[in-house]
Amino acid sequence: MIVIGIDPGTASTGYGVIYDDEAGNIHLLDYGVIKTTAEQSVELRLKTIYDNLLALIQLHKPQSGAVEKLFFKKNVTNAISVGQARGVILLAFADTGVEFHEYAPTEVKTAVTGYGNASKSQIQAMTKALLQMAEIPRPDDAADALAIAICHMNSSAVARLANNLDDA
Repeated sequence: MIVIGIDPGTASTGYGVIYDDEAGNIHLLDYGVIKTTAEQSVELRLKTIYDNLLALIQLHKPQSGAVEKLFFKKNVTNAISVGQARGVILLAFADTGVEFHEYAPTEVKTAVTGYGNASKSQIQAMTKALLQMAEIPRPDDAADALAIAICHMNSSAVARLANNLDDA
């Protein structure tokens, strides 16, 4: 299965594409960020995210996508901006028929490190180890997207195992 993980943002949307082999091992396929600039109008920034995500989906043909749930403490303006980016990401998934799942930050941290309050550096170190990368993935938005993809891959594997047990 090929999974694309997305860390939404208006200035920088991280993406990570991974796949699993027949033995259940996960492997890196692609990762990076979709960048926009503050000089662009909001609608052009959102169109850039949408168009680039469509191109990534067409290139890698993921069976499933995962996106981080909206989470904010104080900065409502930032939450609205991230919410707009999430909207075009979900639209891209819908337009391409890619099923998607949403995960809270604590779910991602637990899936990757086993600890729901893990630090960013702990998540990045485990992401590097799980994907057998030579270096910690950069920038942070791309590393977060890979962690989201790993979370979904692990959740999907558990669901498939549960279904197999039910069928037995």
